[in-house]
Amino acid sequence: MAQAVIWSQHAIDGGGADGSPSYPYYPSTEHFCKPGQGKKDLIDCVNLDGWTVDFICARQSGSNGHEITGYNSRRGVGPIETYKGWGLELGNMEVMHTTSIHFDKGFELNRFGWVTNIWEAQLVREFGKDFICGALRLWVTDTLKRWPDARFVTFGEFGNIWRAHYKNNEGWNYRFVERGCGLGDSYNNLEIRWFMNKDFRLALLHDWHKNTPEKVIDFTRYDLPAHEPEGATPTTPVKDWSLMNRINQKGLRPQDTPVLLRELHDDEQQMLYRYYPELGKI
Repeated sequence: MAQAVIWSQHAIDGGGADGSPSYPYYPSTEHFCKPGQGKKDLIDCVNLDGWTVDFICARQSGSNGHEITGYNSRRGVGPIETYKGWGLELGNMEVMHTTSIHFDKGFELNRFGWVTNIWEAQLVREFGKDFICGALRLWVTDTLKRWPDARFVTFGEFGNIWRAHYKNNEGWNYRFVERGCGLGDSYNNLEIRWFMNKDFRLALLHDWHKNTPEKVIDFTRYDLPAHEPEGATPTTPVKDWSLMNRINQKGLRPQDTPVLLRELHDDEQQMLYRYYPELGKI
């Protein structure tokens, strides 16, 4: 097991690694964000996410620098992006909202829920022991109040549990639904649906207040060849290791303009409908 990806990471800390599933997978020999496509392509190491984020916020690329009113693609359960920026009360509301995506509807869809959180040691020096201990106590206490059967385990323990259920990338098929909580850039008029499997990841977004049609904001194909950046050295590092092909949620390229499902190529639609027949009825 390795916590080897930070889901949605792009333009945060000067780096980038967007393009992977958000739940565990065995990576490909071609690219660490791509699930292995067969026995010869599969690296036998469970790749784990490091920060569970709010899917609505994750559409952004990086942060505009304003902690309270601005956007941040890593808003979710992370203490820096939530408790530091919004304070304990509002920050904890966002933490609980993000957790509920996985422990409520996510558990119903996937039959398990996983929220990952890293509390960096430097937080004590930066924000003080009292603030950090108060935030940690609030997070743990409120999580157990709402989900009494939740367990707090290490990456290694969770990775072993997942490995026992999935021997390769054939069995998992992740789905998530979120409506923004209304805090900051988690806009409460937006609803996003994510679908993730070994062949692709797909995100559909719409305004549920106005009942607008769902549009594809991310369609990352894992059946296409991929390669990691070349030429990186200790003195000339490559910061962006993202996997972006067909359509990417960050909207940084002209081809990332959201489209209706029926505007995808016929073979792409068939690819989606083989996994999710219900999408063909939209």
